[in-house]
Amino acid sequence: MKPFCFADGQIISTEKASIHPMDLGLIRGYGIFDFFRTVNFKALFLDSYLDRFFASAEKTFLPLDYSRAELKTVIQDLIEKNHLKEGGIRMVLSGGVSPNHFSPAKGKLFIFAESLIFPAQEKYEKGIKLLSLEYVRPIAEIKTTNYAFPVWDSMRWKDAGAEDVLYHMNGIISESSRSNFFIVKDGVISTPDVHVLMGITRKHIIELAGDVQIRPISMQEALNADEAFITSTTKVLLPVTQIDDHEIGTGRPGPVSLDLLAKFRELEKELCY
Repeated sequence: MKPFCFADGQIISTEKASIHPMDLGLIRGYGIFDFFRTVNFKALFLDSYLDRFFASAEKTFLPLDYSRAELKTVIQDLIEKNHLKEGGIRMVLSGGVSPNHFSPAKGKLFIFAESLIFPAQEKYEKGIKLLSLEYVRPIAEIKTTNYAFPVWDSMRWKDAGAEDVLYHMNGIISESSRSNFFIVKDGVISTPDVHVLMGITRKHIIELAGDVQIRPISMQEALNADEAFITSTTKVLLPVTQIDDHEIGTGRPGPVSLDLLAKFRELEKELCY
């Protein structure tokens, strides 16, 4: 965590940020967040992330008493004050202190600046393993702070040498715990359409690919795919070469995945340099 954050309506020392112990964010795990990267001191895809943050606040009935322009100013000030050339910005809106300790209330807004640790280069070169799990994330379309289940379950998949899980229900895939999922078959790229967070990296990968099928994807399709990959803010695009004990495609990152990763890196340079 970097030394300065935004809390109580101002930029303060991060170590002084505090929250009421009866806030719904603590006692009920109720709140929202969003997270984006900085590249060359610029917030990457900031408008898209703010769109999602405002939408999440509205859908969770949490008042957000700041305009888009005000948040942009705060974010840029934090980037400069923390000298955050390459890092991350985390926005958190808590559930608030509720009179009945249950209903959403007026929460507290925090904005933190963070250092980032990206996946090892070896994972991009060799691909990663996912473990299938029958599960659908609650209100998946909203970026809530409720990650209790995947945090608890992460010890299992780490012990199995997996990067993450792949959620599915009734044989239909949705997403990973913190990433969107794609497959490639005969040159056609597809990604699940429901029970998913509309990822910002997902959105830009779809735009770069130009022709992506957004539709239900079965687990059997994923196992028979030529390529698979996940996308997220911090992973960008990671090739998936194994699901459970099943090898995907050749067992190596495929040309479509690697080409999209290269195109995304070029887009970053165009926007931030």
